[in-house]
Amino acid sequence: MLIYAKQPIYYLINHYPQKIKTLYLARELDKKEYSRLMKMGFEIKRIPNEAAVKMSKNANHQGFLAEVEDYKLHNYQTFLNKEFILVLAGLTDVGNIGALIRSAYALGVDGVIVTGVKHLNIEPILRTSTGALFDMPLAVEQNIYNLLNDFKMSGFVTYGADMGGVDICDVKPAQKRVLVLGNEGEGLSARVSAKLDTIVSIKMAHDFDSLNVSVAGGILMQRMWV
Repeated sequence: MLIYAKQPIYYLINHYPQKIKTLYLARELDKKEYSRLMKMGFEIKRIPNEAAVKMSKNANHQGFLAEVEDYKLHNYQTFLNKEFILVLAGLTDVGNIGALIRSAYALGVDGVIVTGVKHLNIEPILRTSTGALFDMPLAVEQNIYNLLNDFKMSGFVTYGADMGGVDICDVKPAQKRVLVLGNEGEGLSARVSAKLDTIVSIKMAHDFDSLNVSVAGGILMQRMWV
C-alpha cells in the first residue's frame, strides 16, 4: 500500500515504524533527521521528483512517499463488546471517511463501520486520516440492518443524524451507543431511520441547509463522548 505526504508518513514513523517497508524521499532532509530515519529499520530510497510525481499520480506528495503494510479490516462483531461505535451508511467520499476516522480516534470512538459500499479504497482513507486509521479499528459490512440488529441485541442504543431530529444538546447518550451518519447527498434512508432508536440533529444559529457530513459527525461525536 502506497501513501504519501509528510503528515501521515511521519505519523507512521513516530508510532508504527515497523509498518513501513520502504520510505521514498524526493526532498533533502537535514543530516540529523536523515540519520534518525536510517536507524528506524526500514529501507530508505532517494528518488527524483519526477518519479515521486508518477508514483503519487500527480498528487501533492510533499517529497515523502512510503510503501507500508496493508491495512487489515476488522470483523464488526468484535465491536459488540465496545461502547461507542460510528457507522457510515453509504458514504463514498474517501476524504470525508478519512476525516471522520481522524475525528473518531480523537473523540473516543472504539470502532468505525462502513456500510453500503462494494469496495473501499483504503489508501486515500489512510492518507486523509493522517495515519489515524492505524489506531482506529475499521470494518466493512454490506447489510446495515443485520449489524444494527446485532448491536441492539448487545445492549446498544442507536442514534442517527438527520435534519429535524432531537437537538443533540438535549440528549444524554447511553453508555453503549451507535451513531449512524448517512451519505453525502441523501443522508439517512427512511428505512434506516426507522431502525434507529433516536434521530439527533445539530441546532444552528442560522437557517441553513446542512453541514458537511465530516463536520457534523465531528460535532456529534464530541457531544456523544461520555
